[in-house]
Amino acid sequence: MNLLLFIIVLIVSFIVVRIGAIAFQLTGLEWSLAKFQALSCFTATGFTTKEAELITGHPQRRRIASTLIVLGHAGLVTLIATFANSLRPVTTMPKFAIPFLHTLIPSSSLPWINFVIIIFAVYTIYKISTRSRFAAKLTLFLKTRMITKEIVKPVSFQELLVATGGYGVSSIEVCKGSPVLDKTLLDSELRHQDILVLAVERKGETIPNPPADTNIILGDRLVCFGKLENMRKELCPASE
Repeated sequence: MNLLLFIIVLIVSFIVVRIGAIAFQLTGLEWSLAKFQALSCFTATGFTTKEAELITGHPQRRRIASTLIVLGHAGLVTLIATFANSLRPVTTMPKFAIPFLHTLIPSSSLPWINFVIIIFAVYTIYKISTRSRFAAKLTLFLKTRMITKEIVKPVSFQELLVATGGYGVSSIEVCKGSPVLDKTLLDSELRHQDILVLAVERKGETIPNPPADTNIILGDRLVCFGKLENMRKELCPASE
């Protein structure tokens, strides 16, 4: 029973971390960073200072991180308890034991058999979570459900890199209702908001170091450096 519970909790933990990673991605984090931060929150390990600014400086991400931390502590306690109980020597026969099973498998060897099963289960779940098509299909299914149910609203920007002091690089798509739509870079007054446009991606082409008279049109993607909080407020006011 403890062995089965351990495997179930392990599978649920994988799904929770995957949901957390999708939630982080929908708020604008790059996928590999979103996966790392979700795992970091769930296990309370590897949470680096610079990358932590991407989480702590964003209200929605803080809520996601808090949920992952709480669930992670509960899951870890359950995993430790079920793991320890699975390796305990069997002193009494289970109520619903299979007839003659104890003659084929000595009770003293059951903890070792459970240990081998646990190692195999951990390895299998790890392989599924990192390389299989099933993981990709599960991610797509969960992402679609989260968007449909509006659990996390997707945003039109992606934070690529964070520096110290809350500064970083973001890739921001210009959508309908954007405050900079149909304006030149000069008229947008982004520099006054401590935002520097490094490049404009338009229809598969990149305009590096765009001049001040570059007109911003629908569908453009602006690669910007500046205060991340200012970029969220000025270019993606709905993201908060």
